[in-house]
Amino acid sequence: MPPKVLIVEDTESLALLYQSYLIPTGIQTQIAYSGQEALKTIDSFSPDLIVLDVMLPDMNGLEILSELSGDTKPQVIVLTGHATKEMAIDAIRLGASDFLEKPVEADRFRITINNALKLKSLAQEVEKYHQTYENGRYYDLIGSSRTMQSVYQIINSAAASKATVFITGESGTGKELCARAVHLASPRAKLPFVALNCAAIPKDLIESEIFGHLKGAFTGAIANREGAAGQADGGTLFLDELCEMDINLQSKLLRFIQTGCYQQVGSEKEVKVDVRFVCATNRDPLVEVQAGRFREDLYYRLHVIPIALPALRERGNDIIEIADALFKKIAKEESHDYTGMSEAVKRAFLAYAWPGNVRQLENTVRNTLVLNKQSWIELEMVPSLPQGSAGETIVYKQPHNIDMTLPTQIGNTTSAEQSRVLKKTQDIEPLWLIEKRYIEQAIDLCDNNIPKAAALLDVSPSTIYRKIKSWEEIGV
Repeated sequence: MPPKVLIVEDTESLALLYQSYLIPTGIQTQIAYSGQEALKTIDSFSPDLIVLDVMLPDMNGLEILSELSGDTKPQVIVLTGHATKEMAIDAIRLGASDFLEKPVEADRFRITINNALKLKSLAQEVEKYHQTYENGRYYDLIGSSRTMQSVYQIINSAAASKATVFITGESGTGKELCARAVHLASPRAKLPFVALNCAAIPKDLIESEIFGHLKGAFTGAIANREGAAGQADGGTLFLDELCEMDINLQSKLLRFIQTGCYQQVGSEKEVKVDVRFVCATNRDPLVEVQAGRFREDLYYRLHVIPIALPALRERGNDIIEIADALFKKIAKEESHDYTGMSEAVKRAFLAYAWPGNVRQLENTVRNTLVLNKQSWIELEMVPSLPQGSAGETIVYKQPHNIDMTLPTQIGNTTSAEQSRVLKKTQDIEPLWLIEKRYIEQAIDLCDNNIPKAAALLDVSPSTIYRKIKSWEEIGV
């Protein structure tokens, strides 16, 4: 939509002249010949910019300027044939973006208008950014890490276009929240956002779910049904777990994306819609293409703006931000008081790998709140968490993230701690310290080969790397 400019000028010949200056730019213009007419036109026309003459027959133009307020107020260029330094200062103080003295040349007029409109556009973008990215949040996405800021920037840049967004990331990283952020940041925000999980729909029903069907098209089709494509007309269609889609249906999807047209199951009539596509998968799409499970032409049609969501374990302190937000959200849902979590809980959350990503963290938070009545979350309240890759269990009920039982020996070397006999309470040491010494001895015996030490300790190398990092963080 072209920008709108209101010209407030009581001399008709000058008003029409200024209007003619803007004809080549494609800007939509309207004229008001008095102050009262200008005030009425501002309400009905909603201009992006006002060219405002100061000397009007019924009032001073600066009075109009002083009445403009709110976040959506237009830019104002004050125009007068009686310029003084004091008047210019008053105009700028009241919010004018520029000041022009009559007579005005066409080029000068157009350049000033263009600059003021750019300034308004920039101000709107800044305001939009502050509204959406505040306190580590971007719509429903949470996290202040550098990787997530890059994601937010891509969404911001891509939102205004119709280009297809292709989101990749592990299960539970928030791909649907990312897709919804793309929709909410776009001009389609007030129109439908329709999400379809291709992995959750039986193979023989997915075409009907996407494109809809007519009554009697197949057994069980007892009425006409509009599919996700029709429901999303004008808005965004999100296809989650796209690589799970049957390869025979992929050709129909490709044609739909190329033309915007599709046929309902059981119909020969074509339906045309205006849909923005956002797709997601937790697989590597190129591997799927090479394996023959995903069409190469469909991949290149969809893979226009890629967004790679990082795993939760790669996001540093975002884990704490997300956990805190989830505690507040779920506490409200469960009518549970929540005042915060201890430093021990934060260290434990940071040390864990979260193989199930944000979804697993949410389940852990809900479990903690439901099974404990306290409002302050301590470490012993957090449930034991499985380590997905190696099958061991990490238990957060000991100091400093204890997550495995000590083995009795490393190869043929017996641990010094194993034969140590406790004679008095002063001999008792924190279990994490014994574990630390034991792991360090194992690494030394393996000539600093951590994968080899991990194999002898029967844990994954990532477990040892995380432990070393946690020890460094607490300075031991």
